[in-house]
This record gives sequence, C-alpha cells and structure tokens, in this order.
Amino acid sequence: MKVVNLKQAILQAWKERWSDYQWAINMKKFFPKGATWDILNLAEALLEQAMIGPSPNPLILSYLKYAISSQMVSYSSVLTAISKFDDFSRDLCVQALLDIMDMFCDRLSCHGKAEECIGLCRALLSALHWLLRCTAASAERLREGLDAGAPAPAAGEKQLAMCLLRLEKTLSSTKNRALLHIAKLEEASSWTAIEHSLLKLGEILASLSNPQLRSQAEQCGTLIRSIPTMLAVHSEQLHKTGYPTVHAVVLLEGTMNLTGETQPLVEQLMMVKRMQHIPTPLFVLEIWKACFVGLIESPEGTEELKWTAFTFLKIPQVLVKLKKYCHGDKDFTEDVSCAFEFLLKLTPLLDKADQRCNCDCTKFLLQECSKQGLLSEASVTNLMAKRAADREHAPQLKSGENANIQPNPGLILRAEPTVTNILKTMDADHSKSPEGLLGVLGHMLSGKSLDLLLAAAAATGKLKSFARKFINLNEFTTHGNEELAKAASVRALLFDISFLMLCHVAQTYGSEVILSESSTGAQVPFFETWMQTCMPEEGKILNPDHPCFWPDSTKVESLVALLNNSSEMKLVQMKWHEACLSISAAILEILNAWENGVLAFESIQKITDNIKGKVCSLAVCAVAWLVAHVRMLGLDEREKSLQMIRQLAGPLYSENTLQFYNERVVIMSSILEHMCADVLQQTATQIKFPSTGVDTMPYWNLLPPKRPIKEVLTDIFAKVLEKGWVDSRSIHIFDTLLHMGGVYWFCNNLIKELLKETRKEHTLRAVELLYSVFCLDMQQVTLVLLGHILPGLLTDSSKWHSLMDPPGTALAKLAVWCALSSYSSHKGQASSRQKKRHREDIEDYISLFPLDDMQPSKLMRLLSSNEEDANILSSPTDRSMSSSLSASQLHTVNMRDPLNRVLANLFLLISSILGSRTAGPHTQFVQWFMEECVDCLEQGSRGSILQFMPFTTVSELVKVSAMSSPKVVLAITDLSLSLGRQVAAKAIAAL
Repeated sequence: MKVVNLKQAILQAWKERWSDYQWAINMKKFFPKGATWDILNLAEALLEQAMIGPSPNPLILSYLKYAISSQMVSYSSVLTAISKFDDFSRDLCVQALLDIMDMFCDRLSCHGKAEECIGLCRALLSALHWLLRCTAASAERLREGLDAGAPAPAAGEKQLAMCLLRLEKTLSSTKNRALLHIAKLEEASSWTAIEHSLLKLGEILASLSNPQLRSQAEQCGTLIRSIPTMLAVHSEQLHKTGYPTVHAVVLLEGTMNLTGETQPLVEQLMMVKRMQHIPTPLFVLEIWKACFVGLIESPEGTEELKWTAFTFLKIPQVLVKLKKYCHGDKDFTEDVSCAFEFLLKLTPLLDKADQRCNCDCTKFLLQECSKQGLLSEASVTNLMAKRAADREHAPQLKSGENANIQPNPGLILRAEPTVTNILKTMDADHSKSPEGLLGVLGHMLSGKSLDLLLAAAAATGKLKSFARKFINLNEFTTHGNEELAKAASVRALLFDISFLMLCHVAQTYGSEVILSESSTGAQVPFFETWMQTCMPEEGKILNPDHPCFWPDSTKVESLVALLNNSSEMKLVQMKWHEACLSISAAILEILNAWENGVLAFESIQKITDNIKGKVCSLAVCAVAWLVAHVRMLGLDEREKSLQMIRQLAGPLYSENTLQFYNERVVIMSSILEHMCADVLQQTATQIKFPSTGVDTMPYWNLLPPKRPIKEVLTDIFAKVLEKGWVDSRSIHIFDTLLHMGGVYWFCNNLIKELLKETRKEHTLRAVELLYSVFCLDMQQVTLVLLGHILPGLLTDSSKWHSLMDPPGTALAKLAVWCALSSYSSHKGQASSRQKKRHREDIEDYISLFPLDDMQPSKLMRLLSSNEEDANILSSPTDRSMSSSLSASQLHTVNMRDPLNRVLANLFLLISSILGSRTAGPHTQFVQWFMEECVDCLEQGSRGSILQFMPFTTVSELVKVSAMSSPKVVLAITDLSLSLGRQVAAKAIAAL
C-alpha cells in the first residue's frame, strides 16, 4: 500500500477531527493486514504532516503520541523520523520533537529480532547526532542574540537548557550508552560526525557566560566521550597493601628462571596487575619487595649471585618494558618514584638486605633505575638522601670480618660490561693467539668470577651466545695438527676449561641454554652430542649400554694402554673429544680387570690419577658413565664402581699439573657433586667432594624422608597460607612435589585444600598463593583444572555443596585467572622452566572433546541426564544460531589445540547449566565465574577466553539478576563480529 494513501488517511483524520483512539481504530480498518506500520513509515508520515506550518499540528502530534504509547510504531522508527528534521529555527516544532523524545528516551526497549535491535542502536545514534546539532543551533542563536545586544536572552537560554536536558536524560542511561557503543562499532562514520558536532558545540559554548549551561554541556560531552571506553573503567584496589601473587611470580622467576626472556615475565606481571586491579605504585613496590626478600633469603654462593643479577640487572629491564604497557612516560616515572618512597618506609627489610650484601642496596638500585630513565635526577637525589639518613640509625653494618668483602651488587654491575668484552674476545680467531685467550679464561676461573659473569650474562639475555662461543672454542680444540708441546698444553687447557664451563652452565642454568637451534644438515658439535646422550641430569635416566658409550674398540684399547702404562697423559696431537667418548668403555675394561684381580688397587690409583691429572674433563666423562652404570648394579656389585668415583672426585696433589689446576678442580668437584647426587642418595653412599665452603646444591633433596607426599603438600600449603607469601624454599618443594605426583595429583589436592577454607579472607589469600604456585606449570595445570576438576565438580550433584561461598567464589576466581593467563601466553613459547618438566599425558584431549559437532563428546554425555538436553547440545541443526556456535568458530580458532578445546567445552557446560531447570550452588558458581571473567577483561580484547562462550548463553545469563546489566552484556560478547553485536543489541534492548 502506498504512502500516498497513508498521507490521505492522516489528512482525513485531521479534517474530521478524530480523537486519537478513533484514529487508531480507523487506521486498522484502512490497512487491515500485511505490512507493519514501520514498513509503511507511519511515524515519518505523521511527523511530516505535523511539522508543515511554523508551529506543530497538535492533533496529528497526538496521533503520533498515541501510536508510540500503544506500540503501533517502534522507538527506532520515531527516532529516525525525528533525526530527519533539520529546520532548527522553528522553535515550537523543535520543542514538540523534544517532548516526544521525552516520552521514551530513558526507557528504550525492543523485543523483536536481532536486526530490529541493531536498527534501534543506529536510530539512537542518529537521534544523538540530531540532539547535538539542535543544541549547537540553539547555542549559536543565543550567542548571536547576545552579540547583537538583545534585551532578553532568557528565551534563548530556555531553548538551550531544554536541549541539554534531553541530551543529559538520554545519555545518563547506561543502557542507552551501551546501545550507542554498539552503534559506534556498526557505523564508524556516524560516530566521527558526532565527534565533530561535539567539538563545534564546545567552541560555541565556550563564548557563553552562563556557567550552569556550560557545566551541563561539559557533563554531556564527558558522557559521550566515555561511550567508546565504557568497558575500560576498573576501580583499583586501594584497601590492600600486599599482593602475594606479584611477590611469588617475581620470586619464582628469580629462583628458577634467570635465563628466561623478559617479555613473558612482563606479560605475566601485567596480567596479574590487570586481574587484581593493582595500582601501579603498589605494583612496582611489590616487585622491589620480592627482590629484597629474595636477596636476603638466597643461599650463599651461586644462588646469591643469581638473585643479585636478577635484582640489579634484570628487573630494571623488566620495568622499562612495563613502562610501555602502563600510561605515559611521565606518569610511570612518578609511580616508580612513589614506589621507592613506600619502599624506604620498610627500613628493617632494607637494613637486612644491606647487611646481607654489605652495601647500600637502595643506592645501587636507584642508580640503575636512573640509567634506564625510570627516575628523574631530582627523585634519585632526594631518595638517596632519605635512605642515607635512615642508614645512620641502622644496626652497625660493617664488622671487621666483612669489611674486606666486596659487595655483590657492585661486582655484578661491573661484570655486565665485562661479559660484552669477553664475547668480543671470543669472536677473534682462536688460532692466532691461543695463549692470550687462555689468560682471559684463567682470570674467569679465579674466585667467584665465573659465577658472577654467568649470572650477569643470564640476567641480560647473553648466556646463550656466551655458551655458543664456548662450544665453538671447544670444537676448535678437538684437533691438533703437528703441534709442539707448549701449543699442545694450551690446546688441552682450552678444551678442558671450555668443557668444564659448559657443564657448569648446563647444571646451573639448564641444558637448553647450551642447545643450538637445530638446523638440518649442520654437524652437531661434540659437546652438544655428549651432553644430550652422556651427561646425567635430574630426571634423565641414562643407559650405560647406549651406543654413544661404545666407540671404536681400537681407540678404546689404545686409551686403556695409555692410562695404564704411561706415567702421565700425553698431550701432543691428542684428540680430546675421542678420548672423552672412549673413556666409558675404557673404564669398564679397567673395572672388569680390577673385579677379576688382574689389576691391583695401586694400579687403579695410578690410572685415576692419569685421568684427572692433566684435563679434568676426562674425569667428568668417566664419572658420567659410572653414575649410569651404578644404577644398573645390585647392592653387592656397586662397591668398586663407587670407589672409582671416589678416586676420581679428589684432586691430584702433584707438581706436574697444567696451569689453573686448582681452579679447574673446584669446578670439576661441583659438576661431579651434581652428577652423583641422585645415585648417592639411592645407594646411601657418601663421597667427600673437595669443599668450597659453600653449599653447591642448596635446593636439592628438600622433602622430609618417610613421609607421604600428600602430607608434605598439605603441610607446606598450610604453612604458606599462614605466612601469607611463598618463599623460594617452598617454591622448590612445590616444584619437586609437582614432578613426583604429576599435574593432576598436584592440582586436585591443592584445590581440595582450597575448598576446605571457610573464611573469606583466607580463601582470597589462598587463591592468590595458589595461582602463583600454579605458575610452576600454568599450561598443564589449567588443562587439568578446566578440563577435569571443574567439570567433575559441576556435573556431580554430590559435590555441589563444596561450591558454596566463600570457597566456591574463590575457585571461580582461580579458574578464571588460570584460564586467562594460559590463554594469553600459550601462543608464545613455554619458558625454559616448563620445557624441562617431563610431560605426562593427562588424557587424550581429542577423545575427551571430539572435533565433530555431530558426535556428543564424553563431557556432553556426562551433562545430559535427559534425552532432550543431549539433543539440544550435541546436534546443532541451525548453524546460524546453534546452541554451540561461538565467536571462536567465526574467528576460526584452531580447535585441535588442547587449551582451546577445554575452554570451548567448559563454556558449553556453563551454557547447559544456565539453561537447565535445576538451580543450585553449581549455578551460583557459574555466575561467579562469569562475573570474574567480566571483572578481569580489558576493553576490546578480541580473542579473550569469552570468545568460546556460545552466543545463546548471553540471553540465558541476563536472566540472572546479578548479570543483567548492559555493561556485562557488552563485556561478554565479541563486538568485533557483526553477529556478536546483534546478540548484544538484542540482549541489551530487552533489559
């Protein structure tokens, strides 16, 4: 039916002066069926007729108001019609339109299809633009009137006040702002027009003198500008001062992962900061606190140097990267300065650290931060002066005995440029001046120089290239062509020192630092081959009969003859790598001869003296094989092998040794102690290694003997919870228990402990601590928690009682934190700490969660006790809006990834719980889980875990009173997708 006839019908009603309800009855007679009033553009036709003259037609306006009240026309069609009127000089018409908007602008709703709801968003955006233009026109006229010296500006001010009032009324509704947020994403160009209008309005109002109108307009402007970022506003926690999670993450990294790259640590810290809404100054303070605690409690020796390097070299680099994530430069330097102000109040902590390091630690830190541009000169001077004043009252730091000890922070900071120089030296051609190179390496071996340099290299990310250079040097020394005695001894020393250094690096920082990126076709260097196949490590079982231990028999025979007959090792033209590979077979020959009485103990002593007399690396290779060999022997067969280890472990007291012998023996002893630790414990044997006065393995063998590991786990967790923070010793115990019990056992038992807690503050503290303990292997723990433990609790009604508040809320929080952390980091590489762990197959995730939509997964069968539900969940027929369609499918996320599968199925389970007829603690748990997701989300994070939530869950969620807010709907839907915006608009418009 044509609009012309609609126009005639309206004119007839006006001529015959029908009342509004009479008009409505007759209209329905004129247009019986078929097209709706919106399709016929009734609202626009009525407005067009009403606005013909200088003032509006009251009768036709009454028809429009009746049509709005009786819902003959939709709000969107009325708003669209209003926004087409642009003759702002007709005051009465504008007033009439503002009155019509007044009828419904603060209670817009739409219960139609998703397209209609999106239509409402667009119409509201047009109406907002119209209101801004209208306000600007009123303000312009008022300004012109004032300029012309009009006597009564009151009328103009009244008109402007009316416009601003409607703007304020429309924008003060969160629901309207949420609809506008969606519209902005739908129509970016219209939003640009709104921003232009807002600027223009601001310019005009700036010249007006009425402060009330100006402040009202500014308020409206602020509301409009807040629309694009309405999800970004999070209140920061100001009632807390300690954040155990940050503390533990820093401690974990400093204790176990000094060689790790800074970027993953920065991302993990930022994730914690966002999830817990930590203000920046307190966040930086917590990082410093953790560093000082680490410094104070680190065991003497290598660990202490590692912590010093971590605190003074790595953490300033981490803060430089954090600066990019946090707001502008100036603000961040203020926050760092503020953090130091707080830190200076913790006088006992700083005094203890100063006592431990024998220096003013704060001064060193401030200088490093100043170098990195994290603090201004003025702040540094001010903070140093404050600390200096405090130190005067500190307990006497210098005593006679430690006055001569050089402080570690100073040594580490000096070691860092030395590392760079050594790397340059190592780049030179080794064949040109091997003696000069030997001199450099000899200096590195003295005292604690080597550990200082390695710690500085590890903290600055140079350890891998350091190791590479030593592997190349080691490879260079394997062959000697027509050399003289002196050159042969230099070559032997270079081989030995590089070999020992590499073993030491592998044991201190993990073997992955040594391994090169595998390039096909390239020959693997000797040391890499030996380390991977022959070197004992924690958790690595070697086979003593492996072919790598059995080289060419002629080489073995000549080596046995050499060791047995000559008074000392020959050096000239010796192929040291071949000797290292042949020594295992030679040792077996010698052992057999000893066992069978062919060789006496004196001969064995002479042979072992020969092995360790010139190059210590031969002794290391011999013990590596003996350790593997002893494991395979019975109790009564081990004695001679262990005695041989004992012989090889002690130094040789002889005049005829090569240069730097004592320094090399110290490193050799430390290497052998690490290698033998496991086997000595298993065979209950003791071997006295030459002591350096420092415990070389401080974190080894921490579990109490003869106690079930579950008891140890619950006990250590209770202690940590009582203390409120995790110390590095506890971290190592947790790590050992995780190794021994496996991920499922570890996670399941700790979750049971969490669910036993009944006090709210305890459960919150437990969550913060558990999250940090789970960081030991976050990826695997998350798979177990979300894929096994949570579904088990949510689908078994006998366990629902354990999900009550407070432990239920705490578990929901923990699950969300783990999911977000794993999801944000699993695209990156696993850290070296996590690569070392032996992976266990928790379960085949493909069979647990099949890929085929038509095949109900094991989880779905668990869920659906009745046929009806199973049908809904497992056979999506309408793909456009099936019960399982989620944003992740539209983003084509790889569903073969275990974490993605686990998340997708967890959200299917959540969807099914929300849609089921039974409510209980499990329903409440789902609500807490979703609330925490919303609370932790950052604005515009497409690709968050919520993309796995089926679109249909949104309409179920808004039925839960706590979740029925426009902001929640915006937060849980993926607004980067057209379908996501439709789902959000439909849910919000129906609120």
